[in-house]
Parts: sequence; structure tokens; C-alpha cells
Amino acid sequence: MTNQQHCDIAIVGAGAVGLAAALALASAGRDVVLFGPAGAPRDGRTVALLDGSWRLLEALGLTGALDAVAAPLAVMRLVDDTGSLFRQPPVEFKAAELGLPAFGWNVENAVLVEAMAAKAATEPRIRMIPQAVTEIVAGGDVVRLAGDGFTPVEARLVVGADGRKSRVREAAGIAARDWSYPQVALTAILSHRREHQDASTEFHTRSGPCTLVPMSGRRSSLVWLLEPGEAERIAGLDDIAFARAVERQTHSILGALTLAGPRGRVPMGGLSVDRFAAARMALIGEAAHVFPPIGAQGLNLGLRDVVALRDAVGGIEDPGEETTLAAYDRSRQADVRLRTGAVDALNRTLLTDLLPADLMRGAGLLALSRIAPLRRLVMRHGLAGGTAAG
Repeated sequence: MTNQQHCDIAIVGAGAVGLAAALALASAGRDVVLFGPAGAPRDGRTVALLDGSWRLLEALGLTGALDAVAAPLAVMRLVDDTGSLFRQPPVEFKAAELGLPAFGWNVENAVLVEAMAAKAATEPRIRMIPQAVTEIVAGGDVVRLAGDGFTPVEARLVVGADGRKSRVREAAGIAARDWSYPQVALTAILSHRREHQDASTEFHTRSGPCTLVPMSGRRSSLVWLLEPGEAERIAGLDDIAFARAVERQTHSILGALTLAGPRGRVPMGGLSVDRFAAARMALIGEAAHVFPPIGAQGLNLGLRDVVALRDAVGGIEDPGEETTLAAYDRSRQADVRLRTGAVDALNRTLLTDLLPADLMRGAGLLALSRIAPLRRLVMRHGLAGGTAAG
């Protein structure tokens, strides 16, 4: 028996982005080892998969398992609920303006990961190791991965899909800037009396967005950003009082609400890196970028990382060679920085009551509501975070 195993590509982290990377790379003919337990907590979190992300999942053979539980996002509505002097009427973005049936589809995060894990388990080119990697050592031609419960693995390329506290990022020596916001996101799944009509509504408040996203049936998922003390108070309410608080905050737009699943609490923060690859290691998903849940960009940007990495290593004998990783890094720089900066700026304008910030935000919403070509341009740019399925 050898003291170690060898593979083309190893992926550390078996969440949604790591699983998507394993499936995409395997479908491109690569042998992949995927480390970590595949699963996600049922805490009320859902993911809005934009059109291109959905097409990527379709190409990977996943949408058949998700069709029955995914809800289309045909309308995205923004409501200025800050109390600003420059408050504008609600702005609606309609997928029909772009000739699309929907911007994307919303599905519970845990359900998505379960479907991905089930698919990965059937792929002969993917070997799943549920144990955690605890040691990562970079060498000249390979990276060595070790941990309890498995024989060490040497890979020519290691992909870090291991989240905000990424071991892969640390091992690669990639510098990261990490910050926090004075916000906590409360998540939940709620049932309601009125039909949501496939519309997502994002209320912009002084503590951040409060968003209801349609799910299958008369259900919607909630992401509500609050000041930490207020989040603690509302999270401590019983289910009935919690649902009433959400109904008040969302102005009863969906009628009476009832809790229809578990709740969650997530402190808000951000992260950016100075580069996306080094020393035979590449970063994807939240190992490379973190920002608040605004505009359905988070997981979609991670899936865009997956497509870029798949394309960068396509046809290359050694997927971890320097020129290949340099190409991946270049492909992600502008896209990630632009979206991280835009989401961060919008979130910060909501947290201030300075008149210039309110004026700029109000003017922007007014322009979007009145100028159809500008509105369509913004919609296309937002969808770009989930395109290029290949």
C-alpha cells in the first residue's frame, strides 16, 4: 500500500460551490477528489439561482431534481423603506423586459446541496472523502493534503471552496481583507395568505435590506438584516410573534404570515482577496469573496468562479501550472471586485442617514423607474453574475 494517493484536482469544501466545481470539472474529463462533509443546515436560507446559473446546473444534470421545488423569479421589486426625504416609489425589474420567463429560480439551500451531493456520488470521476483536510503543504509539482481518517492525497491543483476561514487560502499565502458590518441577517421560510406572483420584494431599511423571495406554493424565504441588538430581540420571539414582526416590516404585502420551517441567524461581513490563485491553489466562492445578500449575487458569483476555473484548465495537461492559474486570476479580478464593491457601497448607503447618500440612492431609483433602457442595462448586468454556463 502506498503512503499517499495522487489525483489531478482536489477540492476542499463540499458545499454548493465545491460540489458544483467537482461536477463541472468531472464533466470536463478531470479526475477529482472532493473533501469535506456534503451538506447544509436547514436554517431558512435559500439561494436565488440566476438564469445562467440555472443553465449551468441544467448542463450538469441537476435541474430535473430541482424543478418541483424551485420557484421562478419573474419580478424583482425594490422598495425604499428608509424614511428618507428623497424616498422614491417602488421600482420593478421584470424578466419579461429581457425576453426571459424568469431572472432565475429560488430553492432552499439544503435541498440544492442534497441534490448536488447525490449527483456527485454517482459520478465515476469524483471521489468523495467526507473527512476534513487539516494539513496543506505546497510543493513544486503537487500539493499534499492530509487529515484524520484518510490516506494523504497529492494533487496537481487544489481548489479552495472552504469558505471565509479558508485553509487553502492560508496555505497559498493569499492575503485577504476581512471586515464586518453592524448587522445580523435573520433567515426563515414563511407561508402566506396571498400569492407572491413569482415576485421578490426587497425593502431597503436603515438597518439594511429585508427581502421576501418566492418559493414553491404560497411560501417565501426571508432575509432580514438588522442591528445586532434588534436581531437578538426579534430572534428571541416565539414563532407567532416573529411572523407578525415580519408582516409589519414588509407592510403585509403577502398578507398574514406563518412560520413554515426553521429560522437562522447570520452575522454580516465581507471579504476580498488580492488574488484568486497561487502556488497550485485556486479560490472559489466564499474563500475568495464575501458580501451581504443583496441582489442575488453571492452563490451566483461563486458558480461563475466555477465556470471560469473549468474554462481555464480546459485542455491543459497540468491544471496547476502557473500560466493557467494566472489566466484564472485575470478572469475573476474585474467581475468579483465590481460586484463586491457595488454591494458593499449600496449596503453602506442604507446604514447612513446622510442627505447626500440618500439623494444619490433616491436619484438612482428614480432613474431606474423612469428610464427603460437604463433599467434593462442594469438587469442585464445583474444577470451577468449568473451567466456563462458553457
